[in-house]
This record gives sequence, C-alpha cells and structure tokens, in this order.
Amino acid sequence: MPGFESIIDQQKPIGILRALLEQSAVAHALLFTGIDGVGKQTTGRLFAMAVNCESYLENTNSRVSADSAPCGQCVSCRKIISGNHPDVLHIQPQGNLIRIDQIRALGRTLAMKPYEARYRVAMISDAHRMNPESANALLKMLEEPPEQTLLVLTASETSDLLPTVVSRCQRVRFNPISIPGICRELVSHCNLSPDVARVVAAMAGGSMGRAIAMSRSDWLERRNWLVRELAGLRQAPISVGLALAQRLAQDKDRLAESLEVMLSWFRDRLVRLYGSGKIINQDLISLPDWGSQNENPEMLLTKIRAVRAAEKAVAANANLRLTIEGLILRLSEN
Repeated sequence: MPGFESIIDQQKPIGILRALLEQSAVAHALLFTGIDGVGKQTTGRLFAMAVNCESYLENTNSRVSADSAPCGQCVSCRKIISGNHPDVLHIQPQGNLIRIDQIRALGRTLAMKPYEARYRVAMISDAHRMNPESANALLKMLEEPPEQTLLVLTASETSDLLPTVVSRCQRVRFNPISIPGICRELVSHCNLSPDVARVVAAMAGGSMGRAIAMSRSDWLERRNWLVRELAGLRQAPISVGLALAQRLAQDKDRLAESLEVMLSWFRDRLVRLYGSGKIINQDLISLPDWGSQNENPEMLLTKIRAVRAAEKAVAANANLRLTIEGLILRLSEN
C-alpha cells in the first residue's frame, strides 16, 4: 500500500493529519466524514500505519517531515497492510447496525496495553450505524480514553451521530472527488477509454469507490439499454411501457441506479438545448434518438420532476410497482 499520496483530491484532510504527526498532537479520537468511496477507510489505515511506523518514529528526533510516513516497508507497516497487526482493530456493522456487544468487546480490548504498537488503533466504520445503546457505550470510552489508543470513526455526516460523540472527536472532512480525478484513475487503473471514463466519473457523484464498482459491472450496458427504452417510449404501446416498469420494479437492488440514469438522460437533453458543454452522457450525443434541438424544455423539466418524485417515493417505501408504472406513463407523454 502506498502512502498518503495515493489518496486522491483530499489535500486538506491529509494536510491536517500530517500536521498532527509533525506536532505529535494526535487526538485520542478522529472522526472522518464524507460520502462513501472518497478514501476515508484507506486514510484511516494509512494513519494507523503512520503513528506506528518504525522508520518514521526512529527519525522523529531528526525532525523528519511527516511526508515520509508511513514508510510501507517496516515490520509494523507490513503487518497493517496485510491485516495481521494485533493492535489494529476494525469494527463494522453487523447487518445494518453496530451493536452494543461489539463496542463492549472493543472496550475490554482497549483496556489492555497494546501488544507491540505505539498506538492501538480501532477503526469504527459507518459509525452512524451505532444504535443508541452502542453509541452511549462508545461515549464512555471517549470520556475516559484509554492510554496509547486511537479511535478512528467514519461516517457520512456529523448529524448522523450523537452530538456528544462528535464533540469528543477531532473532525476531518473528506470532499467528493473531482470528475477529472476520477477519470484519471479509471483510465490508468481500470482500462476505460477517456470518453467512457468521463461518463462513469460524472455519474459516480464524487465517489471513487462507486466509480470503480460501476466500471467493473455491466453498468454501461444497462445504461445503454435503458436509454434505448426511454427513447422509444413515446412511439411504443402502453403494454411496452408497463413491461419496462415491471422489469425495473422487480430489480429493486438497481432501481436507484436506473432512476439516476433516467435523470441524467433527461437532464442532458435539456442542457443540450442551451449547449453541450455540461452533458454527462457525451458518448451518446451522436445517436439519432438523442433528441432534437426543437424539444420542449417545459416537457423535459416535467419529466425530470417526475423522476425525482419517484426517487422520493421509493425512498419512502412506497409500492415499487405502482410508483414505477406511474413514472413510465408520465415519461411516455409527448
């Protein structure tokens, strides 16, 4: 695993962490916030490596820059990279929750001295999934932090956690990754063409993790299929639209993804009326069914609102079949 330089577009949070290292001012608890897939987990592991890096610790008296940590080569770094370090722990949700038994077990471990590390590091992923009981159990640890222990919590937003937990952590905010940053990674490491990489990057919403998952799945083929279906709705009989609605509703695990594709498609057609600089699906712009320059912008706005309304209904656990059938009928209107 390389060092902090591998974390894309996160200069500010990485700068904060390096400053903590150089000042020997590591807080007992850090809270990394930001959307999924922007490097919070990887940064947590790198910071665990840095605070325990044997090469860096040996040279701190020589005022070696924190840019040199972690080295990735010492015994401690290699153990953390391989996931075999006894003093680096990882708590993840069991199902949808982090349960009180997990936090209590963590507390018993943290009450003991580290086996071999300078700092025992406990990473709690998706800390917003703690139920009230587990959050209060963690709060007791934060109020009386064990010596030689560093807690690293990750969450989407501080508002998802108990305010008392947030107040006892040093917060580090991670930003969505830029489209050019995601593009470069997809072209370099996922073997995507620049055109396809731009589309995936634009649809990934600033998440490198999501972009990589999309590049490795059949997302592009599914998008192309769905765009063809949408383009043919106005000329197709109602039975074809209802069949499409049934297929989309049955594949509920990918329904949110399908609705996002719909939004991008109608948004692109609206943007095209005023120029093509901000179009997401650039690779489809030359297709004959893209749409004409004479499209009614109000009708496109109506369809965009219909998709957004369907997204809200799905999020509110409305009946999927009825919601998507209603949406498809509205999208079929001329």
